[in-house]
Amino acid sequence: MDKQIFVPFLEEMELATQIENPDEAISHLLAEWGQVKGELEILYRNREQKTTLQGMKKGIGLFILFLYLSNDSQANLKELEPIDFIEMKPVNLEERLGFIISRPTLFHSYRQLTELMVEQEKLYAKKNIVKKRLSQNG
Repeated sequence: MDKQIFVPFLEEMELATQIENPDEAISHLLAEWGQVKGELEILYRNREQKTTLQGMKKGIGLFILFLYLSNDSQANLKELEPIDFIEMKPVNLEERLGFIISRPTLFHSYRQLTELMVEQEKLYAKKNIVKKRLSQNG
């Protein structure tokens, strides 16, 4: 998947060039995702699919940022690491994210995005547990 496809979503995030504390940024990011997810859930429940585009764009941007930050990589728009080189990512990420980006207002895209966030959160938590155990034993 071409990393340039992520740029419009990350531009909407109004990123600072360097994120000083990735763990703190991830914490804020996940809180923001909870808010966006809640808003989208209401829109889809009320069958207001056409009004979900902005929320979905923001959600996609949050996921992409989370993906990079949880892999200890900066989401620098000028030097985005190709998604192929990202180690910790959900299964079939390229296909799933490609589907979401190509059809962002579909309910199925919202469900996929939600699942990707949950899967990435689990991978991030596992990574932190392993890191903590290694630092205690080392």
